[in-house]
Amino acid sequence: MSKAYDIIKKPVLTEKSYDAMADKKYTFEVAIGANKTEIKAAIEEIFEGVKVESVNTMRTIGKVKRQGRTQGRTPEVKKAIVTLKKDSKGIPFFEGMAEEEA
Repeated sequence: MSKAYDIIKKPVLTEKSYDAMADKKYTFEVAIGANKTEIKAAIEEIFEGVKVESVNTMRTIGKVKRQGRTQGRTPEVKKAIVTLKKDSKGIPFFEGMAEEEA
């Protein structure tokens, strides 16, 4: 198993993810090869006192982009929506971001 910081790349901060924070759902960009149990273990290791109830993942395939005669692809991305248990404390990084937006 990889290290926790290799599995969890960065948080996804969008309007939809801010709205989901009220239900204790947090969105992260994760490594493409990571599975749900690895993601759960990594979140609980990085953020102390957090208990994960479920993990939902989605994977988007890179789109083909052109610029003149040259063509390439945007990178593939895998996102995980992590739902915390009701008695779990929130993730402090996200709590500060939600307060700034309000």
